[in-house]
Amino acid sequence: MHKRAFGAVAVTGVAALLMSGCGGSSTPAAAGKTSSTTATATTPAASPTTTGAPVRDANAELVIWADNDRAPILQKYADQFGKENGVKVAVQVATDVRQQFKDATKVGKGPDVIVGAHDWLGELVQNATVAPINLSADVSSKFAPSAMAATKFNGQTYGVPYAVENIGLVRNTALAPEAPKTMEDLVSKGQALVKAGKATNILIQEVGKTGNAYYTYPYLKAFDGGIFATKANDDYDATKVIVNSAGSLKGAAELQKLGALKALSTNVSGDNADALFDAGKAPFYITGPWAIDKAKKAGIKYAISPLPSIGGGQMQPFLGVQMFYVSAKAKNAALAEEFVTNYVPRKDVQEALFAAGNRPPALTEAYNEVSASNPDVKAWFEAGKGGQAMPNIPAMNSVWGPLGQAAADVIAGKAQPKARFDAAQKEIVANIAKG
Repeated sequence: MHKRAFGAVAVTGVAALLMSGCGGSSTPAAAGKTSSTTATATTPAASPTTTGAPVRDANAELVIWADNDRAPILQKYADQFGKENGVKVAVQVATDVRQQFKDATKVGKGPDVIVGAHDWLGELVQNATVAPINLSADVSSKFAPSAMAATKFNGQTYGVPYAVENIGLVRNTALAPEAPKTMEDLVSKGQALVKAGKATNILIQEVGKTGNAYYTYPYLKAFDGGIFATKANDDYDATKVIVNSAGSLKGAAELQKLGALKALSTNVSGDNADALFDAGKAPFYITGPWAIDKAKKAGIKYAISPLPSIGGGQMQPFLGVQMFYVSAKAKNAALAEEFVTNYVPRKDVQEALFAAGNRPPALTEAYNEVSASNPDVKAWFEAGKGGQAMPNIPAMNSVWGPLGQAAADVIAGKAQPKARFDAAQKEIVANIAKG
């Protein structure tokens, strides 16, 4: 997965009229071919040949679905597990793990284990497609508390985490040697570079014509706004949407200012953001670990720092957690849980998965190991301090499109913050009510 991917979004009312397509994912599922790789303990991986969703290997006792980045790494450990347990293990690539898993599980042809984001959890539980697992307190304590918290829904643990991710401020050190503490300072420095002909953009951040709520959230959170209020136990409360709260509207006003200053633009999207920064003509880029490999290949000298403050409020990103789930309809539930609870918590597995995407490991021992030799890991951790886990409740699916579009319209100068965010609030609440 190149960038954060989000779930399906209900689009009705205002957003339906304004959007040419359904927003809500920075990486929409690609159409066309996907590949399937299967392996046993004694045979090498087969060539990718499957078109569409993976077809479960009927002869495998354990089937794992992952994206194209994770699958090759998991192959080694699938082989080990197969040898140790005398079973056939199949690792298959799914282009859209979440949707393909739901569809296949409905007809009894899904995998036993999937790899995906924690914010899928509420919907998967609601659809009865994933099962709770038994993870001992001793093993749980070996992970970052925020990572373990993200694996829980209604007090039960549904998976084992392997990585934590969040956005931060990446800067081209050739253009911006020092990290700006405030957004106002960032804009001032960026404007000076553009005026001098050294930069083409003040700031790169994914917006796009339909917006991106994931990148919108930190601006709202800077003023104690956001998406949902929280309950006494810190769980998100789907009955209390705060998209048009006083704090959120202050954040929306800041987005409007940045749009007017051309620091943010709907012409910058997930399709061109990396390329714009990697051309070496942009000093600042709000992004996540997934963008670093391309920057390195482009020869960009970079540094990572926390998001700046804005209007006196401190921007804070969402925390995302990547995890392994066990299917509620696993062919052999005990075997699937054995792999997830005994293999995924291993330091070598967590470090190997870190190599695919640069996301800081969730296992504390693995994090300490990689951060000692990789300054980026610690930098991402620092950038995520104070952040809250992205909501994993089903109601979040009703948020992505409306909130993203509202932010895009405000940035583009098509609407005023209060009226537009009031409309988004109304649409989100209506979508949640419809289920």
